[in-house]
Amino acid sequence: MKKNIFKKLFIKISKILGYEIIDQTEFISPTLEKKLNDDLSIINDKSIVLPLGEVKITRKTKSILIILRINTEIEIWDQNKKRLFELPKIEYTLRSLNSLIKSINFSKIKYPNINFKTIIVEDNSKKENISRIDELIAKNNIDINIIKLNHNNYIDIVKKQKSEQTFSNLCSLLKCFQIAKEQSEDLVFFVEDDYLHFEPMIEEMIASYERISSQLKKELFVCPTDYPYLYMNNEKTNILIGNKRHWRTVDRTLCTFMTSKIMIDQYWSNFYNNCLDRHDPFEKYLNEIYKKEFCISPLKSLSVHMTNINSSYGLSPFIDYKKIWDENSI
Repeated sequence: MKKNIFKKLFIKISKILGYEIIDQTEFISPTLEKKLNDDLSIINDKSIVLPLGEVKITRKTKSILIILRINTEIEIWDQNKKRLFELPKIEYTLRSLNSLIKSINFSKIKYPNINFKTIIVEDNSKKENISRIDELIAKNNIDINIIKLNHNNYIDIVKKQKSEQTFSNLCSLLKCFQIAKEQSEDLVFFVEDDYLHFEPMIEEMIASYERISSQLKKELFVCPTDYPYLYMNNEKTNILIGNKRHWRTVDRTLCTFMTSKIMIDQYWSNFYNNCLDRHDPFEKYLNEIYKKEFCISPLKSLSVHMTNINSSYGLSPFIDYKKIWDENSI
């Protein structure tokens, strides 16, 4: 009896002092009132990963602005190849949006105190394709603002290109960056419409951003995709512990990534200049940022870039592509 009273008192005092207790015999945390295989972390407060212990969250998330850019008419920009499964682009866009909505809704339940806002920048899609996108949004009862891209607004800004597709790509990217600069308050997630996302994708990105940023005392760039090209050269990398998986430092991304309003303001010239012309690589000015700042991608992937099966910028390794494709059919 005395032992039980002492144990309860010890647990109570530990809670008051902000400590967590691990009972490895019972495989529980009495202070958290959870089993050890439950999610022990508390968003905006503490990140707990066994057996590494607790990280106090000093970099807290208030909101996330998600900006998805859509073009349902271009099969694969700058290429004459077919995507995996070789279907019309609209099928990839719809499944991409469907998987993104699932991830948003999953994260809203996990993190009810974080404000989620989603904007679609739509570029020159056919009416019937826009109707299918509208139907998907309505079916899921989610608030998404659709902005139609006006190329005329960029004629005097973006350099004229050999290909109309390239000009369009640069314009839509700049529009997304401008929206982020004007409307974001905290985290911003730029997304392209040919990625399929696992349901915990946004949850893991937010929680890992908080944990790693709190440890490093720096803002980050977070890419949700584990690209094949990352394994084609003998490049040094650092492995970090995120919320529920490992992350690696990288020095290149495509145009699907998450960062913060702070980074957008600090490196606005890079964001802006990247959209003025077709560079080699396309993300030249973005990649320059990663020479100074931390950029990370997950092991294994949280999102899959649905391009040609032989593309070095495409399918992430060790993923059941058919399964994630079928799970997001409309």
